[in-house]
Amino acid sequence: QVQLVESGGGLVQAGGSLRLSCAASGRTFSSYAMGWFRQAPGKEREFVIAISWNGGRTYYTDSVKGRFTISRDNAKNTVYLQMNSLKPEDTAVYYCGAGRTMRSYVMEYEYEYWGQGTQVTVSS
Repeated sequence: QVQLVESGGGLVQAGGSLRLSCAASGRTFSSYAMGWFRQAPGKEREFVIAISWNGGRTYYTDSVKGRFTISRDNAKNTVYLQMNSLKPEDTAVYYCGAGRTMRSYVMEYEYEYWGQGTQVTVSS
């Protein structure tokens, strides 16, 4: 079992930055790939960014390339999402997920565990 807790969300002006954290319980965190998804009001949850179990590979959706960065600290059981140059369209609830059997990294069903989400609001 892995429990995930996101933090770091909030209200920021367009062009600003936020860093989200996702803290995981359990001693097997380092064996899980980690991903961030987001869900805006009235929309389906969508893939944002992901990182392999050892941090060697990262995956991005096109809309965040060059603005968002994912990293992980396996010693701290934590994955981070650094978001720069935020836009109003980045407003959403951001969820982190953990998965072990990965193929594309971008599909929700690949992730076994999910956090409760953290709200990010970007004002124009």
